[in-house]
Amino acid sequence: MLGIKSAIRHAPRIPKWTQVRCVSTLEGTPYIYVFPNEKSNDQSHVLSLLPNEPTNPNQAIGTTTKLPPTPESFTENPKFLKTLQEVIAKHAHEDPDAKSQAQVMASIAGANLSSGGVLMTSQRARRRRGAADSSGGASGQGGVGSAGKGGWIHISDSRRPPEYGRIAWPEDIFGSLEVDGEGNFVGNNGNYQSSGTYRIITRDGM
Repeated sequence: MLGIKSAIRHAPRIPKWTQVRCVSTLEGTPYIYVFPNEKSNDQSHVLSLLPNEPTNPNQAIGTTTKLPPTPESFTENPKFLKTLQEVIAKHAHEDPDAKSQAQVMASIAGANLSSGGVLMTSQRARRRRGAADSSGGASGQGGVGSAGKGGWIHISDSRRPPEYGRIAWPEDIFGSLEVDGEGNFVGNNGNYQSSGTYRIITRDGM
């Protein structure tokens, strides 16, 4: 006991003025870290999924000139997007929701399907902002899925979940997976195709 007290008494003291720098995160999104962009003179910020500093420019999500970021203030990092798509291409077919979508497609063999092979609740899908429905995206490249012949399902984020029987907006869709008539994914990874329309930040957030 005396030895412990002696060790504590002779331990080096931390000056009262020592500062511990805390890593800040994006408000409302605690898993996104914010750092000052030291390579820029416009007082911008670097956003990253990693708390490490300095941030690796290849791994950063992107930069923003405003907090919270907006579609106008944010600049995506194409290298991050490339890595993101590589991970999704490898693992999307393992996602429980994707498997469920594939089984639903197979179970409605004679039901209404959209141009991309996605179940619709009516003959016509609603158009967004009066524009043509481009959300078929990558799914339309694989042909129409119908009557037990399979088709394509979309893999999207959850910032704006679509209504039942609808598909997500193009900027929320990562890509698409091909499904056969029995609800199984085609190939080793569902022949994943990137949508080319995904945006990290939209009016609905990151």
